[in-house]
Amino acid sequence: MTRDAFLLSLDEVFEVPAGTLKGPEKLDDLENWNSMAMLSYIALVDSNDGTQVSPRQIRDCSTVDDLVRLAKIQA
Repeated sequence: MTRDAFLLSLDEVFEVPAGTLKGPEKLDDLENWNSMAMLSYIALVDSNDGTQVSPRQIRDCSTVDDLVRLAKIQA
């Protein structure tokens, strides 16, 4: 999956209009960053290429870019 396609998928996870997320956004500033979004993110990453991420790894992320890197999405 390309970075742009992954960001569009994250737009859905965060329930924001398509094209909203660019990467530098702070997760704490996103209204819909909650446990349901975290579960949706885990499912998205797993369905992308089978990469397994844990809630602990996600808690260490502070930006959307961090989530992209954790998912091992290439630019």
